[in-house]
Amino acid sequence: MRRHKLGWLWATAALTLLAAATAPAFPNVQEKTDTQADSRQTVEAILEQQEQLLRGQRFIYDPGDRRDPFLSLYEVVKQGESPRPPGIEGMAVEEIDLTGIVADSGSGNVAYFTGSDNKGYFLRVGQRVYKATMIAIDPVRGSVTFRQQVDDPRQIKPYRDVVRKLEPLDEENR
Repeated sequence: MRRHKLGWLWATAALTLLAAATAPAFPNVQEKTDTQADSRQTVEAILEQQEQLLRGQRFIYDPGDRRDPFLSLYEVVKQGESPRPPGIEGMAVEEIDLTGIVADSGSGNVAYFTGSDNKGYFLRVGQRVYKATMIAIDPVRGSVTFRQQVDDPRQIKPYRDVVRKLEPLDEENR
């Protein structure tokens, strides 16, 4: 048991002597003053920036990839919109009314719409209106289906299907 303790004592003494031999006798005072000077300059720069900020002379905001919180949300949406193209390509699905469907087995079915400008437009499957594409025409049911891309991460599907149906004429309008 004493040999075991004596071995630990010798190992501890050897490590202490090794640490003492490799450590410098006098620490480098020049290195400490350089780091202290750098630290002092950094602190002075931060204090100067805070004083300029409080006086209202300087303010810098770096949003990175985030939206700038100091800009109006209304203006951001307004700036992000592109101008709509003319004709039916610039009209949303909600702005057009399905007026009729022409069933043609040779060249495919054609849907007739009345736009918000009170003009008539013919559309086929695959043609686009503002932010939507026509994907189906069903002449039997009298309906047309549009697919809109949706930028809502909460929804499972990245699109939404909008169905427009023919409105039957009332007895008074005949």
